[in-house]
Amino acid sequence: MRFAHDTEPALRAAVRLVNSAEEPDTMTTLAQLREFYRDEGYTGRAPRGADDLAAVRDLRPRLRALLTADRDHAAKLVNEVFTEVATQPRLVRHDDLDWHLHMVEDDSPLAVRVLVETATAMVDLIRADEFSRLSLCAADDCTGVVLDLTRNRSKIFCSPACSNGAAVAAYRERRRRAD
Repeated sequence: MRFAHDTEPALRAAVRLVNSAEEPDTMTTLAQLREFYRDEGYTGRAPRGADDLAAVRDLRPRLRALLTADRDHAAKLVNEVFTEVATQPRLVRHDDLDWHLHMVEDDSPLAVRVLVETATAMVDLIRADEFSRLSLCAADDCTGVVLDLTRNRSKIFCSPACSNGAAVAAYRERRRRAD
């Protein structure tokens, strides 16, 4: 399934943000938030201070609930976001991006833009019934969210660290059994 070119980046950013709450927390400083903003290609008002950091950090549980919801509940949550935030959909083209939707003003706080962009991306998953693209990490000691955009839907770990940890554990178990 191919999604709109702005859907995948919004989902990747949301998953990255949600998983930043895993231990160790990787969203504790304004510098980390600014790096997230830059790396994920956000435009508009850049994060300015501690209030922006707090708002984005506080958003993580809500995004997690949205990304891990079943399809019907996710639709309800998306509708709540669109009702709560005064969306103003408009098609824009900027930088190297072709036409895509901006749902709120560019000077809206980053937390609002992340929330609305995630909800908008979730619309594609809901309409296409592609919820198998989101899951929880298969590592025993991790609760990270996995976004699987592979053709064969084979991604089961949220990060290389979890994948490597599982491989090492499996190797050690095979060695233990062989001895």
